[in-house]
Amino acid sequence: MKNIRHNARYLVGIDEVGRGPIAGPVAVGAFIFLVDSNSLDGKAALRRHFRGVKESKQLSEAKREEWFAKILEAQRLGLVDFAVTFMSEKVIDSKGLSFAIRTALEKSLRIVVSEASSVPEECTVLLDGGLKAPTDFIHQETIIKGDAKEAVIALASICAKVLRDRRMRLHAKKHPNYGFDIHKGYGTKAHYVAIRSHGMLPLHRKSFLN
Repeated sequence: MKNIRHNARYLVGIDEVGRGPIAGPVAVGAFIFLVDSNSLDGKAALRRHFRGVKESKQLSEAKREEWFAKILEAQRLGLVDFAVTFMSEKVIDSKGLSFAIRTALEKSLRIVVSEASSVPEECTVLLDGGLKAPTDFIHQETIIKGDAKEAVIALASICAKVLRDRRMRLHAKKHPNYGFDIHKGYGTKAHYVAIRSHGMLPLHRKSFLN
């Protein structure tokens, strides 16, 4: 992997959030370092901004928001960029979760590569879990629990989680009886009680509840 990273111009991380909820979209984040992460200057810049970053599941909601603010600052400085693509519950129900994740992944990845004015061959792509990039990204590695091992994947996870949670909080305002601001669409006991009491919404993934 060291040779791949040395030869590639950009380092990209990919992670998804929202695979398991019974309501709301799935989101895939792509995060790119726009500096040479192998150079001394690049490493120093990234350490200044992202020292101690952890994947989103290890952080409180408040801490994720703090890290996201740091990400936005680094983006303004031209050090990084990111994209998060949502695929709705309707797509998940009609096309399947795997299709939704794969489609969102490719869209987010190509957005950040395009924003970097790069091409797939110039990128090393690190992906969490069982995710795979399109085959034209020849320098790619799927890493089990990669969000806990690679900062660039952790940062992609934070972007996706923060933006998905914000979207679910907006749904909570429209549908205050369901607690979306608390469980974010996951199948908690309180969520199932709300469904029994108030019925299913278009926001619910029918294929997960039937």
